[in-house]
Amino acid sequence: MRLFTLIAAALAWLVPASAMAQQAPAQPVVKVAQGQLAGVRDGDLDRFHAIPFAAPPVGPLRWRAPQPAPRWTGAHDASRLGPACPQTIRPAVVAGGVADNQSEDCLQLNIWRPSGARKLPVMVWIHGGAHVIGSGTFPAFDGTALARQGVIVVTVNYRLGALGYFAHPALTRAAPKGEATGNYGLMDQLAALRWVQANIAAFGGDPAQVTLFGESAGAIAVSTLLANPEAKGLFARAIVQSGVGLADMKTLADEEARGMAIAARAGAQGAATADDLRALSVEALVKAGEVRKPGEMAGPFIDGTLVRESPWRVFARSEPIDVPVLVGANSNEASVILAMRVPPGAALFYLGDYPAAGRAAYGTGLAGEELGEDELARQVLGDAWFVAPARWLAERTGKGAPSYLYHFDYVAEERRARAKGAAHGSEIPYVFGTLDYLGSVAGPVSAGDRNFSAGVSACWGAFAKTGAPNCPLAPDWPRYDPASDRAVVFGPQTAIVPQFRKAQIDHLLKVHAQRTGVNP
Repeated sequence: MRLFTLIAAALAWLVPASAMAQQAPAQPVVKVAQGQLAGVRDGDLDRFHAIPFAAPPVGPLRWRAPQPAPRWTGAHDASRLGPACPQTIRPAVVAGGVADNQSEDCLQLNIWRPSGARKLPVMVWIHGGAHVIGSGTFPAFDGTALARQGVIVVTVNYRLGALGYFAHPALTRAAPKGEATGNYGLMDQLAALRWVQANIAAFGGDPAQVTLFGESAGAIAVSTLLANPEAKGLFARAIVQSGVGLADMKTLADEEARGMAIAARAGAQGAATADDLRALSVEALVKAGEVRKPGEMAGPFIDGTLVRESPWRVFARSEPIDVPVLVGANSNEASVILAMRVPPGAALFYLGDYPAAGRAAYGTGLAGEELGEDELARQVLGDAWFVAPARWLAERTGKGAPSYLYHFDYVAEERRARAKGAAHGSEIPYVFGTLDYLGSVAGPVSAGDRNFSAGVSACWGAFAKTGAPNCPLAPDWPRYDPASDRAVVFGPQTAIVPQFRKAQIDHLLKVHAQRTGVNP
């Protein structure tokens, strides 16, 4: 009897312990080059946050190429999101808001993986934000839903604004021989990709199956890396969402002049040395580097070492890194252009020397009336900056590995009646499956919105897994061929559409060819 009592007592202790073990699974630990990382297990997923991929770019390392991340002893706590890189605080929008958690020590990345991952494809996200705002920590970029498709998701921070894209004669003179200057944000992205190549296998990822994807400024970065030999071998596929530049980049001399003006606004004296510049406060530099007009925009430029040529000219020779490319844009891209204070009258520039022909290409409104000036400007600016360059890139990059073209025209059901189309960046929460966040800042989300999100996200996941975006929403998505000129148009009724906006795009690319001497 006493034996039975002891066994019963022991079982009474064992059952709660077993239940507790199920409720609180073991903390996932991964060993990378710098040491051990202790992450968080959420059901069937593991996540690791604030992983340093480079040394903190502070003190003498400010405005230097990223240096290797230091090693540590013990298990590094990777359970909490780290800081955003310094930037102007913005309210929450589709990409999320940045509050007080900022630091110059921000070169970190975040990883989501299915528990027990083995040689899974990897998706590395480069966020947008005009190269002056944004972070891989934003809630719209949470990798949970994408990872549940059987991929590993990585989001990256990179230096921004006057700390990320900044040139000054004093810094140029002080740079070590052979080290690029100015394009520090781009160097950070390369450093992150190299870190992924060296370490992602420890998380169960396949370094031979890395898909690089980004939107807006992030897509400009992806385009720039597609054209840069330094990035060869660092990714196997690329997704370019609303960010193909068909304009020539600024030069080092241009950026040094801009940098001198920023330094003066930040409090530097006329003959400032590199040490003087590095002594300026972060707050002063962020404020001095704020973009006040389109001509002051930050971003990659021709520094003569890392970037030697405008990417579009590399693409014009069909000489990019030869990987499958998925590229497209949204139906109301002018939402961001007009917000940047580009005057509607600028649309006439893109119609060229024959504006009447351009207006004819844009046709009439739904009722047969001539398009009003505002509507014409909205369509022309969106097409010229985003939609036409996307088709152009699909043709130029599709001559080797296949390219796939899309147009995103889905608006949430609750906002559809009053929206002019899918705004710049509005595809992001659908791709990431972060509609709960979208609903918290932009209004109700319907069951139809969620179904569409699952469908379009599966297309991105399929591309990461196979190099082709064939998915239930677009099961027969063809590679881009200029002869048939077919694109997938995502909307309430997603379809493969031949010669999408052909007259408008042809006119805009003809004008571009006339001005540059490079055939469309």
